[in-house]
Amino acid sequence: MSMFGKGLLQGLKVTFKNLTRRSVTAHYPDVQPDLPPRSRGVIALQEENCTSCMLCARECPSWCITIDSHKETIPATTEGGRDRSQNVLDTFDIDYSLCMYCSICIEVCPFDALHWSPEFAYAEGDIVDLTHDMNRLREWMWTVPAPQALDPGAEPSKELAAYEAAAEESE
Repeated sequence: MSMFGKGLLQGLKVTFKNLTRRSVTAHYPDVQPDLPPRSRGVIALQEENCTSCMLCARECPSWCITIDSHKETIPATTEGGRDRSQNVLDTFDIDYSLCMYCSICIEVCPFDALHWSPEFAYAEGDIVDLTHDMNRLREWMWTVPAPQALDPGAEPSKELAAYEAAAEESE
């Protein structure tokens, strides 16, 4: 036969044991959390690398990236050469109220214009302010950590080996 109220006594025992322990709650914002250096916080834009190819905007599943650009003609540098056209970035906006932080835009960027910044404290009082423009995305670039070092046991890349071979030949 079981004792009446045995479950109640076990529950009270667990409650009393937890009441005497110290709390493990981090008191944010007074105490900043200790995050890994490559954690996902906010997306930063390296504007010089962006060619307005629109891959990030097309591949984004939540359609939170807006890009506008225009073409500029660059005159030929040599006689008989052709004028070139180049896309110039006008606006680049990310709406963080829609962003899923899936990293697809960063992975598909062929020119490494987008990077993860570990900064996570960008809360706003109004949802409209969660749309970050090009200037604000550029500011996050200063917080992007340096890329990880290559594996010391790995062989050098083919591009680097070809560059070093060409440098040795020219000497």
